[in-house]
Amino acid sequence: MHDRTAVIKRGPAPADAATRLALKRRYPTIADLRKASRKNIPNFAYEYMDGGAGSDGNIARNNASLDGIEMVPRYGVMISPPPCEVTLFGRKYAAPFGIAPMGGPSVVFPGADVFMASAAQHARVPYTLGLVAGIDVERAAELAPDVLWFQLYRYAKNEHKIGFDLVRRAEIAGVHVLMLTMDTPTRTTRPREVKSGILNPFKLDMRLRMDALSAPRWMMSMRKYGVPRFASFAPYLPPNAGIEETAKFTASEGGGAFSWDEVARYRDKWKKPLVLKGIMHPADAERAVSLGIDGILVSNHGGRQIEALPAAIDVLPAIAEQVKGRATILFDSGVRSGWDVARAVALGADVALAGKAFLWSMGAIGSRGPGHVIDTVTEDLRATLGQLGAADVAALRSVHTRHSTAYRLSDFQKQG
Repeated sequence: MHDRTAVIKRGPAPADAATRLALKRRYPTIADLRKASRKNIPNFAYEYMDGGAGSDGNIARNNASLDGIEMVPRYGVMISPPPCEVTLFGRKYAAPFGIAPMGGPSVVFPGADVFMASAAQHARVPYTLGLVAGIDVERAAELAPDVLWFQLYRYAKNEHKIGFDLVRRAEIAGVHVLMLTMDTPTRTTRPREVKSGILNPFKLDMRLRMDALSAPRWMMSMRKYGVPRFASFAPYLPPNAGIEETAKFTASEGGGAFSWDEVARYRDKWKKPLVLKGIMHPADAERAVSLGIDGILVSNHGGRQIEALPAAIDVLPAIAEQVKGRATILFDSGVRSGWDVARAVALGADVALAGKAFLWSMGAIGSRGPGHVIDTVTEDLRATLGQLGAADVAALRSVHTRHSTAYRLSDFQKQG
């Protein structure tokens, strides 16, 4: 088993009080980070992290639906500051907010996974290492031993040889929660990526190299943390495999969404909390519960798969109504603030995860970015609780909301 008494190799130390105040003054919102990020990273990195499917319509829908949710305050309760702590899967965390799994964060900014894992460990919020990350699960466990979750895509060749080995490695490393991604059954086109030069199959051509050279801060971080790579696949690749060979391997070996029979097999293999990511229909949530799944992540993959999907926040109430507390409800897709977290919790989620916000933060300010996002969102959330008259996070469920674009459970039951 992973030796928790060993000396843990830490990432960057947390910012001191003066640095935190300076960052707050310069970047008081996530929108400020997004705006600043573009000038500090290569164009291909920005387009990869910021874009979605089609013309970004699903991203816009996620944002608009979240922005349209109103919460009515009640006064007479004054707790300053209101506590934000929550218990998820039997472990205590500092807030109902964490880092969503992302593909290739180190492409956006080299060293990204080190920065996110270190910040999450310091802040005591969940950190979900994506399978396609720049560090492997063993390194992530060194950096974030108390808050580490791990996401898997489907690698079904040879009777899931790679997938089950990754489960084994996650268990040995001490991962607390395993997450299976359901919402990528097919490869889709993201036009902004294609226009920036990111093609399938991936090739690191001269255009991308020149683009990288135009971003000195990105290049400095790459010299320190190395060329972006998908580290968890290293044991299954030839020694010293490059990024092109790795991308070819992941494309040829993986693909498709987990079938329900496969989910059941992973449930048998993994004895700790298991989450299904990408559930958007109450019937799928019910099927997951029937298989003994511990958590359901309501997500439309951040608007990055197809434009026609509903906003994830719009189907959250129906899924929460179907589940009725039999599993932990997680939410992502569009979280940009503490009030977005409050909205998600008020509508039935136990925790909200963010992805793009953390990528924008590193594009804007590098290694300090993830810690700043956690500080910003947590401060926003605490202020939102106080303003609504909510004594704690659980009290958000009693806040009166108006959510005009929401699906109700009866909407799905009518269609069968």
